[in-house]
Amino acid sequence: MTYCVAIRNSTGLVFLSDSRTNAGVDQISTFRKMHIYEVPGERVMVLLTAGNLAVSQSVATGLKVQMANSGEKSLASCPNMFSAAKLVGDAVRKVYDRDAPSLREFGIEFNVSLLLGGQVKGEEPRLFHIYSAGNFIEATDETPYFQLGESKYGKPILDRVIGTGLSLEEVAKCALISMDSTIKSNLSVGLPLDLMCYERDSFNVTKHKLIDSKDEYFASIRGRWADQLKKVFYELPEPGYWI
Repeated sequence: MTYCVAIRNSTGLVFLSDSRTNAGVDQISTFRKMHIYEVPGERVMVLLTAGNLAVSQSVATGLKVQMANSGEKSLASCPNMFSAAKLVGDAVRKVYDRDAPSLREFGIEFNVSLLLGGQVKGEEPRLFHIYSAGNFIEATDETPYFQLGESKYGKPILDRVIGTGLSLEEVAKCALISMDSTIKSNLSVGLPLDLMCYERDSFNVTKHKLIDSKDEYFASIRGRWADQLKKVFYELPEPGYWI
């Protein structure tokens, strides 16, 4: 399984993904699920992937190949993020047309889900959730984040904190706590993590961090978060219903 989260606020965008796939008792594989497409000074786009690994890799690699071919329409030439989301949706449909019939013969579902966020010069940072059919929705002020995969464990902290005028660093901290809650409750999500913070109007990738089991900051907030939750729990009054 997987867990990815992308958050948009007035200061920029935060992206966080785990790297665990095929989790089981005797088989755990690691594949990175964050793909960055950048034209320095002009645009930055980040794609987070979940679902069938072969499908998601085909989509992400196809988009990189398009960028390498200067004469082909690509994420490097889209005039805005809406057009970029349409292009990614088209890439999903292209892989579907090629692979879905063969997958169906083997009883395998065509399954992919993507988060695309970024900024093209001349417009605001934007964030989209793209589905297996190639259709998509866009994040709004009322719904400023999207999740992929094992979303239920990390959702409460996002609902309580996101959208309250946080700085980009505070949004990143919230995303990491959301990931910690998911790792704690689900064996199929695990380290290392990819964290990327995009500062609005920077048009460059400057804050990209790979977080592994030796990362001191992540280990610190995991421990402190657990300790503070227990502390608050014991400070709450007991239910007085039967007194």
